[in-house]
Amino acid sequence: MLSFRASLVFVFSAALAASPVFASRVHRAPTSGHTSGHTAHKGRRQIVKAQPASHRLHGQQAIDPDRVTEIQQALIREHYLGGDASGRWDSTTESAMQKYQSDQGWQTKLMPDSRALKKLGLGPDYSNAINAKDSSFAEPPPNSTIPPIQAAGFATAARLN
Repeated sequence: MLSFRASLVFVFSAALAASPVFASRVHRAPTSGHTSGHTAHKGRRQIVKAQPASHRLHGQQAIDPDRVTEIQQALIREHYLGGDASGRWDSTTESAMQKYQSDQGWQTKLMPDSRALKKLGLGPDYSNAINAKDSSFAEPPPNSTIPPIQAAGFATAARLN
């Protein structure tokens, strides 16, 4: 009968010899932009992984029909679009927006550009903002209504004296 030490050595050696057999080989996609079609990878199968369920498109995917109507009305007003506003972002509307943006010297690939919307008078409306509730968008009072000591403080702070 084998001694306890010899049995232990035998079991340990068998475990070491068998470990490569049970190891799994992981194929990772190349990081350098090369594909598996090159001669160095000939004969290997390329493993394509499906997108995870959590992968979703981000950002705005479509323009709301009411917003499209506003954009079309502004493009009609600026003589870049003819007819009536339909509320559909069609090829005619897209071409008109591209022309408008091109005439301004702005990009024409992404639609629509925020600068173009602002210039068309369709910029953000802050009248319902939290901090706009109690504020007044009126002109500031004339300088003559500012107390002299306060005006002197402003001038000192601005280093006008």
